[in-house]
Amino acid sequence: MQSQNLIVFDMDGVLVDVSGSYREAVRLTARCFFQSARSGAKLPDPLFSLEDLADIKQSGGLNNDWDLTAVVIDLLFGRVKREQLVKTGDSWQAFDDAMTRCDVGELAKFLKSDSRPLTALYQGRKKPRHDLVRRLYSGDVGSGNVIKQIFQEIYLGQALFSRIYGMAPRIYSGRGHIFKEKLLIERNRLKKLSEKNILAIATGRPKPEADITLDHFNIRQNFELIYTLDDCLKAEDQLKEKEGKAVSLSKPHPYMLDAIADETGDRVLNRYYIGDMPDDMQAASRAKSGFIGVGLVVSAPEKETLKYKLKQAGAHYVVEKFEDLKTIIPLN
Repeated sequence: MQSQNLIVFDMDGVLVDVSGSYREAVRLTARCFFQSARSGAKLPDPLFSLEDLADIKQSGGLNNDWDLTAVVIDLLFGRVKREQLVKTGDSWQAFDDAMTRCDVGELAKFLKSDSRPLTALYQGRKKPRHDLVRRLYSGDVGSGNVIKQIFQEIYLGQALFSRIYGMAPRIYSGRGHIFKEKLLIERNRLKKLSEKNILAIATGRPKPEADITLDHFNIRQNFELIYTLDDCLKAEDQLKEKEGKAVSLSKPHPYMLDAIADETGDRVLNRYYIGDMPDDMQAASRAKSGFIGVGLVVSAPEKETLKYKLKQAGAHYVVEKFEDLKTIIPLN
């Protein structure tokens, strides 16, 4: 059998423009979190720029947008004037009570006075440090994770949220921002690419969300293998049961890339991973199967900054658009 190139794509920011979906959901979740507090009407709209958010996202270690949202809320919470917070009750009660005891007037002034407020507040912190934020970001949707649930309600919208989680949304009942996503590569180009190469996806999305987008754009048939967050979590559970230790197999861990390489075996001549975040390039460089990391900045708000960060993270190549990939990988 003739060897082919294996080309693995990240999904968000590579195959799909998520500036109006995942990124906007981060911003709207932060706004929903604080808007019921005293002086909530003074908060700017939008709360901060997507360029500012991109700076935090591209710092590494925040490939998961739920984690990113919790960190953003934690950064902003440090600028909130608050009374003694009650620690009793369930998470939603704690959230409602906290907002009645908080005043976001100073936060509103700060957000309006600085063009990059998140960047100004961020100092390499990747986990919430405030007790309330940690509490409201523990568990899962339906079991106390207020921040993740608000995010999912906004991203999925009422119908999809109810279908996936089996319950009605509590905060947001509009149309899902997932439907604002745009395909970044022409379908015909993707089809031609799949005819002479083995294509796969390694994404941090949960499987249901990856499925919705793949089917919405009718591109699933071009990919031989699709690995998602669900595959990482399943492997983590198996590893914990076998060895008794908890590890994260999400990017920048190379688990998905190595699993795809194992499945494609000796049919492959060269292996490429195309991503848009430093974590993607780190995963490629750590993979035991020898992946060539290709950074793609087609949807980045500040391309030059991201180019530098991708190269620092180990990218072999960095390109601005899909057409440029033909200088690296045979696309025809």
